[in-house]
Amino acid sequence: RHTEQRQIWLLVDLDSDTSVPVFQVCEWHSPEQLKKLLDLELRDRGEPESEILQRCRDAIRYSVKTSHPRFFNQLYAGMEPYSMVASFIAEAVKTNLYTYEVAPVFTLMEDAVLRKMIKVIGWEEGGDGIFNPGGSLSNIYAVNLARYRYCPDFKEVGMFSAPRLVILTSQECHYSISKGAALMGIGTKNVYTVPTDERGRMIPSALEEKIKLAKSEGAVPFMVNATAGTTVLGAFDPIDEIADICEKHNLWLHVDACWGGAAIMSKKHKHLLKGIHRVDSVAWNPHKMLMASLQCSAFLVRDKTSLLQRCHSARASYLFQQDKFYDVSYDTGDKSVQCSRKPDAFKFWLMWKALGSRELEQRVDRALAMARYLAEEIKKREGFRLVLEPEFANVCFWYLPPSLRNLPESPELWKKLHTVAPVVKQRMMKTGSMMTGYQPLGEKANFFRMVVISPQVSRQDLDFVLDEIHNLGKDL
Repeated sequence: RHTEQRQIWLLVDLDSDTSVPVFQVCEWHSPEQLKKLLDLELRDRGEPESEILQRCRDAIRYSVKTSHPRFFNQLYAGMEPYSMVASFIAEAVKTNLYTYEVAPVFTLMEDAVLRKMIKVIGWEEGGDGIFNPGGSLSNIYAVNLARYRYCPDFKEVGMFSAPRLVILTSQECHYSISKGAALMGIGTKNVYTVPTDERGRMIPSALEEKIKLAKSEGAVPFMVNATAGTTVLGAFDPIDEIADICEKHNLWLHVDACWGGAAIMSKKHKHLLKGIHRVDSVAWNPHKMLMASLQCSAFLVRDKTSLLQRCHSARASYLFQQDKFYDVSYDTGDKSVQCSRKPDAFKFWLMWKALGSRELEQRVDRALAMARYLAEEIKKREGFRLVLEPEFANVCFWYLPPSLRNLPESPELWKKLHTVAPVVKQRMMKTGSMMTGYQPLGEKANFFRMVVISPQVSRQDLDFVLDEIHNLGKDL
């Protein structure tokens, strides 16, 4: 099946019969160099078609090839053909997903996908949801719904109607939580970060202490954000234990499962999300491990009282007339803070239709098996050291060049090691051979973070990564 196929990148000359194989993940140029290569100036007169075709070739040539089997830099990768076809169709049809009358097919498809995702989460009595342009917005929706449930007057009266509100989240959470607090007037200082354990998971007892602290200060905790698959370490917060605390204090519990939500598709790995059926809302991005085309991000709510609609609706009379000739419950646009909204759910629906749940499960299982293979190979190689045993598809490790391998454990060693990853990253980008990320974390020196997702990735690709990092950094 296509999930086992390896892709060969071709740069095709559209005016000839020749094709030149391109094996690079990227062809690096500085911003100033690239500006000259692309000819970005917009002029009064249009260009001939032959030149426009060259602009298209250049756009492809100088872009990062995220579908290349050696691209490991982000929480998305690879090429999903069915989802890509859906993207083409959606762009060609050029419709807007705010009412049934203008988008009848895609409205029903979004409803079907959301219902299926809700069932997979385990909300037996149903729920609600909407697709958004990215997981950050889904997380911000959660903040807005939680605040609306606590203080419905906020929508009309504003911040004067509410006390000082506090969000609680782990110190390893996604930055969109703080962005949401800033955007919505809650304030970043009212996002209380909860300590995590050595694996990056929220500590429930520490959450309880932070809730008590906020209350002692006269503030009102109203929401807890748990993370299922943190961005760097791939950690899963203990949802069941956090849910117990949220029920005790009557707090909205949101789970940012943008990255780790795919694990629920796997019988083998869904234990990572144990307790997710108890939460109030979930953000889940099928464009990550399940590989739907960008963007494809769902926000799901357990509530069935039209909370999403009541919180966001503006009742625009030119769109959402209540005396239409069909069931207006299918006019879902008023659930969104957007007006224009792409039919992103179609990208997931067509893929799911083509592959079935079993193959999506296999996709998750294979990704985690490949991550495990990489971790075991790292243990075998001199100069490589795991930051921690991977829990998910994030494999974090240090590379120690020969010059550092005999140094004793000391601040001096870690100071020198901190400089290694940025130089190796620079070299790999300039050679274009592969692409993986690096970062520090707390007091930890810079380390590499490999994200293994794409079904096109082979063991040979993972072996290549370790060989290439050594070749690029052995002289440091």
